[in-house]
Amino acid sequence: MQRTISVFFAGLALLTLFAVPVSAASDGNKSTGLFINLTTDDTWSAAKAIFFAHEKALKNGHKPVAIWLNVRAVYLADKKRPSHLHGLMRDQNKSIQDMLSAFMKDGGQVIMCGTCSQAAGLTKDDYIDGVQMGNWELVEGLLFDQNIKTLAW
Repeated sequence: MQRTISVFFAGLALLTLFAVPVSAASDGNKSTGLFINLTTDDTWSAAKAIFFAHEKALKNGHKPVAIWLNVRAVYLADKKRPSHLHGLMRDQNKSIQDMLSAFMKDGGQVIMCGTCSQAAGLTKDDYIDGVQMGNWELVEGLLFDQNIKTLAW
């Protein structure tokens, strides 16, 4: 047990050592955008990803901020599918669809994987307003832009 605790604290100290230079190196460049690759329809994970994209990136001036819904995440924007509310979102009575709509209203992009939508039996008409159907040119333009960081959720 003592060894486990020692290894834990050594790992924590090492993590802190490396985390400080990374955060200190940030220049606060607000012209850097964010591309979130969201692949799950788990609403707890999705709520965290959408919250981060909207409240932390977009509202702090980073642009563009896009969420690419692919694999099972395409179900999140289906207007016929209710979403379970987790944690803080429950207190605010916000569904995943509400969160995505607010994100888009403030200038965020929600992009659907066309192939995944087809596999799920969904079309643009099934999605909430504002969702863009993705294509290679749109995704490639964001994914490989040197001024955009990518985060997978």
